[in-house]
Amino acid sequence: RMHSMTMTKSASVLRPIAAAILITGALSYATELLTLAYTARLKAIHEFGYVIHEFDPYFNFRAAQYLYDNGWKRFVTWFDYMSWYPLGRPVGTTIYPGMQVTAVWLTKVYLPIWFGFKQWFGQQFGFGGSISSRVVTKSALGVSKSLSASGSPVMSSVANLMASIGMKWNEMSLNDVCCLVPAWFGALATLTTGLLALECSSNFGYNDGNRFGTALDDIPVIGYFLQKIVSPIRNVLAHYAGMDTKATKASSLQTISLLSMLATMFFMSIVPAHMMRSVAGGYDNESVAMTAMTLVFWLWTRSLRGGDPISDVTVTDGDDNVGMKIRQKQDRGFKFSSQTRSSFLFGALAGLAYFNMVAAWGGYVFVINLVGAHAATLILLGRHSSKLHAAYSGFYVVGTALAVQVPVVGWTPIRSLEQLGPLFVFFGIQFVEYCERVRTRDNLTRSQVWLLRIRIGGLAALAGAIVVTALWPTGYFGPISSRVRGLFVPHTKTGNPLVDSVAEHQAAKPGTYEQYLLVLAKLAPLGFGMVAIGYTNDASSFLLVFGVAAYFFSHKMVRLILLTSPIASVLGGMLCGRVAGTCIEGLCGWSIDVWNELSLTTDDHVSADEIETKPNAEAKTKKQNHDAKKADSKNSSSPNFIMQLIVRSFWFCACYFLYHASQDHVNEFQDRSIQVSAHMSHPSIIIKNQGLTMDDYREAYWWLRDNTPEDARIMAWWDYGYQITAIANRTTIADGNTWNHEHIALLGRALTSPLKDGHRIARHLADYVLLWTGGGGDDLAKSPHLARIANSVYRHMCPGDPTCSKFSAPGGNPSRMMRESLLFKLHSGGLVPGVEVDKNRFKEVYKSKYGKVRIYRVLSVSKESKEWVKNNRRCDAEGSWYCPGQYPPGLQKVLKDKKDFKQLEDFNAKTEADDEYQRKYFEHLNDPQKAARRAHKKSTEAKKDTEAKKMTLTQNDIKQINLKWENNDITSTLFGLVRDNDVDTFKSIAQSTPHYLHMRSKDGRGPMWWAHEHGRKEIISLLKSVGVSEKLRDRDGITPLELNEDEF
Repeated sequence: RMHSMTMTKSASVLRPIAAAILITGALSYATELLTLAYTARLKAIHEFGYVIHEFDPYFNFRAAQYLYDNGWKRFVTWFDYMSWYPLGRPVGTTIYPGMQVTAVWLTKVYLPIWFGFKQWFGQQFGFGGSISSRVVTKSALGVSKSLSASGSPVMSSVANLMASIGMKWNEMSLNDVCCLVPAWFGALATLTTGLLALECSSNFGYNDGNRFGTALDDIPVIGYFLQKIVSPIRNVLAHYAGMDTKATKASSLQTISLLSMLATMFFMSIVPAHMMRSVAGGYDNESVAMTAMTLVFWLWTRSLRGGDPISDVTVTDGDDNVGMKIRQKQDRGFKFSSQTRSSFLFGALAGLAYFNMVAAWGGYVFVINLVGAHAATLILLGRHSSKLHAAYSGFYVVGTALAVQVPVVGWTPIRSLEQLGPLFVFFGIQFVEYCERVRTRDNLTRSQVWLLRIRIGGLAALAGAIVVTALWPTGYFGPISSRVRGLFVPHTKTGNPLVDSVAEHQAAKPGTYEQYLLVLAKLAPLGFGMVAIGYTNDASSFLLVFGVAAYFFSHKMVRLILLTSPIASVLGGMLCGRVAGTCIEGLCGWSIDVWNELSLTTDDHVSADEIETKPNAEAKTKKQNHDAKKADSKNSSSPNFIMQLIVRSFWFCACYFLYHASQDHVNEFQDRSIQVSAHMSHPSIIIKNQGLTMDDYREAYWWLRDNTPEDARIMAWWDYGYQITAIANRTTIADGNTWNHEHIALLGRALTSPLKDGHRIARHLADYVLLWTGGGGDDLAKSPHLARIANSVYRHMCPGDPTCSKFSAPGGNPSRMMRESLLFKLHSGGLVPGVEVDKNRFKEVYKSKYGKVRIYRVLSVSKESKEWVKNNRRCDAEGSWYCPGQYPPGLQKVLKDKKDFKQLEDFNAKTEADDEYQRKYFEHLNDPQKAARRAHKKSTEAKKDTEAKKMTLTQNDIKQINLKWENNDITSTLFGLVRDNDVDTFKSIAQSTPHYLHMRSKDGRGPMWWAHEHGRKEIISLLKSVGVSEKLRDRDGITPLELNEDEF
């Protein structure tokens, strides 16, 4: 017993020291991990310089540059006529501007102040003042005057203040900032994901909603037995493992939670699934959105903790007469406790972070639905509480009110079917909370509560049904997008060949998770099971919902593997952190709560027993006295020193073994992640191979910029549109926004049609044609997708074959349709034997050094169409900025052939669905050989139909032929056939080329005159059958019949 008291005193002395060491080490290692997260993403900068990567980032940079140069007001009314020619694009209302606003704010506001302060600090104190050599230093006073003149009084005052204390104004170029934004926000996402793990791994024992249990604790019968089995087993194991289980934790700064945070940050800092969207240079929406998303999730789980551990009101289980268990009842009637107010505050902050997410990326739909699904899950599991109601209400009201301010979003949160779920959860949680507060206020019985629920729920359902019935026929509710729809259908395609042509929209393949998550692919499922079985509370249950949703969607679309990076890091980090923390606590014999040990709170080891109501105080006191006596009896028989030594030795060996066993895995994860990062750091616009740097693409765009007129229009596949407008500063036909399926189909038709037909379209739209060549994933490799997209609108291209299988290259041998296409001719002209470009229609003006790009000038360009487009824009109102362009009259004949592509989800459309096309599309995707056979059959039938149409000439056709009189080889041949009475040859001509029989020589005579002149009755009958007249007159006014009369 004396030994036990000595150990207790020693522990009380060591606890603060251990807490200080723990928090210092945690902060130090967290700083190292943030540094690792940043530097690991800079390889592209070191190797290629400050270069924007891929395709979409170039549009993002161009938009940021426009915002930087013109300001917000002009940005939101920016109608871009250099893209989607001749239609244009209203960029300001079709872009998620969060990333551009962030980059411009950093460039204009934050970085000049930060660099100025850093440099000034170094000058004053002699260290920490180094800044990048790419930063331009200016006089703060001069900048202040410039800003004042340009109408920026606030920043002018800031610059003036900087000048007054001797600070300089240091600017970094917008290009450099945009290149570094992904690396900066990659590090920030690492921090916010670590905070999420910290919150979800902490055991706040002062209320039921925060205590750990299993995911099934509140399920009738099952939950009862689990609580009776799992909890005792956990306590027994902890007791015989020599661990302290008496103290109830009341903060998040515990050994296990801090280690879980650090392990999560380590994984998140370099996991390839996150790295692939956050390397320097990859200025894409996801790089900023991941930080916003994880910040939302952390604040949401934080809001479920509540505030003050002492509730204003606590209701015992005996007061539960609702028939549905309410886990935390801190509010009676319509009063609001400190926990409720705290939950609302953090919920509102989560809504503010959600606004940042909405402004940055269209993936905000996933965030709002995930939070809504979690709130609904807690209600269904019987874990509803006033703090849940307050948290979700604050989140949804603030988040939605701000989200509708983003121009591209507008009112879709309350109109789109994709986002109505969270709205229904919002109304549902109001209903549940109202009924609960009325119950506690009026002390209703169970039957009265159910009657109240039925009455209010029935009225709400009736009102909702009336509203939906009234709005549905008007088209108020927006359809589900094809990309989202593709996530819920049994096949891996969406039915839209444009969406299906994008590789990142395909389903994840076996091995994808191991490729992008590495060891986390194995650790995350174990962490999921650990949380579900023994460590579920209101906050950590969010991880279970997140994990299921992330796996489901990433399995359907490989691009969404990004969503698995934070949840896999958290689950894997919590598993590692809990194992490591358990070993350390077992070794020490007690747990460490930094917040309490360092006296950062006045609530010292608050236990659940301290939270009580006055009627239960006496019973609680008796129970405490009984527990104290029981504890004394246990202490008298506590393990002796030898037993303690054995237990501590066991934990020491466990710590030693786990440390050394994990080192190889940790190093392997880090090395492989860095290797994958190096691979992902290669910008597709620059190619390095065996020491050779190929910069063909940028050089081609620079050639366009320097050698073509400023109003030159460039025809290229939509993939390259962003790069052409951003680097070459030239007008393009389409780009990666892909907002107009029919317009892209027109572009696809021009490129995949026979060269002459393609030229007839190109001359009205473009001055130059740019192709990616040189093999690999060049335009020829992509061309079957182009043909499919074109055929989805212009069905005559591949009749009866939605996948356009006859436009292909089986075994590397181009089909006839492919070989005749404009794209193939321009791609392979002069390179493949027998393939030549029509020099009367296209002229090659540029070929890159390594053959990756070819540029052709379009000959016989229609200047009339170009001028017509420029002068015929239609504004939606007088003086409006919204003035889209129109197709020129020269394309109207082509456009008459189109059939607007109908998405499967367009249930609001007034026309009938094209079910037959969609059925054949999926059928052909599933059985390409059957599709090829059917296509061949249809092609043969179409050919016969075409030949039949050729046999029948209209009266207008015959009239046009008869107007042209000339001697040529055909008329000479026909005269010889009549003279020789070659009836069989005449029949063949009548079947294949009947228009020859209407041709006339220079004297106005033709086959009918000659047949009458020579008395060829069979030929005369044949000529009559194809419509050749006997009443026409020749140059001398003589008809064929008159020749016959003269003869007789």
